[in-house]
Formats: sequence, structure tokens, C-alpha cells
Amino acid sequence: MRNLPWHSKLVLALLIFLPLYFAMAALGTKFGVWSWVTGLVSMIFTAGPILLGIVAAIALISLLISFLRKPRRRAAIAIAVAGLVVPGVIFAGFLTARSTAGDNPIHDVATDTADPPQFSRRTMIARAEAEANPLHDYQTPLGELEMYEGSPPELAIKSHAQIINDIYAELSPLPLGGASQADGVAAVAAAMGNMGLTDIRSDAQSGLVEGVAETFWFGFEDDVVARVGPQQIDFRSVSRVGRSDLGVNAARIAELRERTAQQIGQR
Repeated sequence: MRNLPWHSKLVLALLIFLPLYFAMAALGTKFGVWSWVTGLVSMIFTAGPILLGIVAAIALISLLISFLRKPRRRAAIAIAVAGLVVPGVIFAGFLTARSTAGDNPIHDVATDTADPPQFSRRTMIARAEAEANPLHDYQTPLGELEMYEGSPPELAIKSHAQIINDIYAELSPLPLGGASQADGVAAVAAAMGNMGLTDIRSDAQSGLVEGVAETFWFGFEDDVVARVGPQQIDFRSVSRVGRSDLGVNAARIAELRERTAQQIGQR
């Protein structure tokens, strides 16, 4: 380490700093040091690529110096190459996230697009206190919603219901089969608990089961509700912040549906 040239030490220090920076942006959001707009939008998606470009540029200069100066040091060359590869891999992740966001333009997904399950008053109060996204009518075209102003014309003409039916066509209600409504409520609550959801609340009379899912790094909270009817169970998962959910809500519903099915089967 002591024998490394100054430029290699600089690249190595920047490579150590990169994960610390992104972790700080995420955890700072999670613990309320700054808002999710600051942590995710400003620090990650705005400043992040600039930081990656700076590290890659310095690494490229270091690589050129390491090749031109004799004797060539393998360690210096290896560090410079890492300084190019690591930012490249992270930037590729950014491009993947951007593409995924485009493929999943909404953050509110349900298995019943005609009559999505509704949240309880307690959940709506919690969303209001968190200044969460409003819940939109599933039949309204996105172009008529303030949040989606400026959307591409092909997206603006579609409603939540159309997008869900197009993108998440595999999502469907879970038939109760031979299970009772009470069994369905208990099964959903157990499945939510197994998935790590918190603040799980069941109302056997209304057939509603609610819970809150939280992401590990940023601490983003999503509200989840299941409506257990006489014949089937419908699910809904909604993010509190952000426009796109990167497909997380649909994936959560699919997992919750599968786990609930297993619980009912065990009964």
C-alpha cells in the first residue's frame, strides 16, 4: 500500500468511498436525516452518475500513467482497472433501474381493477401524516392526474386499470375454495407476518387485512391490503412515495397470494 503511487491511492480511496456514499444516501433517507427526494433523486440519480464519471475519469488517467511509467506495477494497473469497472457496473444498474421504471410506470397495483380493495381510515390517516401519494381512481387516464403530467402520450391515455391488466395480467384473486372467510383472514395475516410486514391488522367482520411493508435500504413504506370475500381474496399494494415502484408492488402481491394459498392449503 505504501509503495503505490499517489494516483493509485486516490483511485483506491474513491472506490472505498463509492459504496459508503450510496449507503449514506439510502440510510439517511431511512432514518429521516433527509427526505426521499434528497436521498434518492438528488444524491443517487442526480449526483450519483456525476460521481461515477469523476471516479472513472481519474481511474482512466491513473491507468494511462501506470502504463506509461516504467517499471509498470501490476497492483497500480489492477486498481485503475477496478476504478473503471466498478463505476461502469453501478452505472449499468442505474440504466437498468431506469428501464424498469419505464416498464412499471405506476405504484398502485390490485388484483381487482374494477373495484380495488379500499384501505381503512387508520391507514388513510397514516398516509396523510406521511404526506403519501394520493390514491387515484383506477379508471382515470394518467394524463388527467397531476402526478403523471408530462407522461408520454401512449401512457397518458391509459388508466391504472388498463396498465395493470396489460403489464400484470398474471395477477389474479385467490379463490377461497373450501376455506371459510375467517380462515382466509387468518391466512392472509399469517402470510403478511411471514413476509416481514408490520402493523398487521385484521377485521374479521369486514374481511380486511392490512399491513405495512418497508424496504431495507431507504425505508420506503408501502401499504398492503387484502379483501377477503365469501368466494375469493383480492390484494392491493400501494407505495407511499415515488411515481414508479419498479415492479415491487406486483411482486409483493404475487408472493402474498402464494403464501396465503399455502396457508389455506395447510388448513
